[in-house]
Amino acid sequence: MGILTRFKDIMSANINSLLDKAEDPEKMIDQYLRNMESDLGKVKSETAAVMAEETRCKRELDECDAEIAKYQGYAEKAVMAGNDADAKTFLAKKAQLESTRTSLQQTYDIAAANAAKMKQMHDKLSKDIGELNARKDAIKAKLAVAKTQQSINKLGSSVSGVEGNMSAFARMEAKADNMLDKANAMAELNEIPRDEAEDLAAKYEDNSAASPAVDDELAALKAKLGK
Repeated sequence: MGILTRFKDIMSANINSLLDKAEDPEKMIDQYLRNMESDLGKVKSETAAVMAEETRCKRELDECDAEIAKYQGYAEKAVMAGNDADAKTFLAKKAQLESTRTSLQQTYDIAAANAAKMKQMHDKLSKDIGELNARKDAIKAKLAVAKTQQSINKLGSSVSGVEGNMSAFARMEAKADNMLDKANAMAELNEIPRDEAEDLAAKYEDNSAASPAVDDELAALKAKLGK
């Protein structure tokens, strides 16, 4: 009955532990259910065999009981007929059958216990498969939502990277503006300063020698106007 131990292990398996270790939970759910349905087929076949054995043992026990009752009846009839020798023969046969019955009872008890265990396993496995089938769609829906959330998280990371690039671009632009301002300031500092005194002296320079014709014309104009 090594199969009993095997299917006790099957029934005590934790599906949540399996899903935690699975690389693709959705595929593993389907595979787990296929495995359980395959195991259920084996359990069903083994259960049928054990139940058949129980039925055979019960039939042999009942037949032995019928034989015991039959020889008990023969012994009573022999006593009523005054045939004690015949009655002893029937009672000896009855004693032999009762000894056989003890062995048959033990065999039947074992077969009945095994059949009960196998039927319990079969019913438990059938119930588990039914419950898991009912939960399968809900689990797959959760997995779909989880995958969508993972995609959103990845996109969020990408957007964060773009924002980082924008920030870096702004820093480079500010640096360029600063460099331009410094260059303009340096150009202004490099200009040759003007001598204000020289500029003012040029204002008062005597230009009469340079233009006598103009002075003569100005004198003529004044004479004409009575100035």
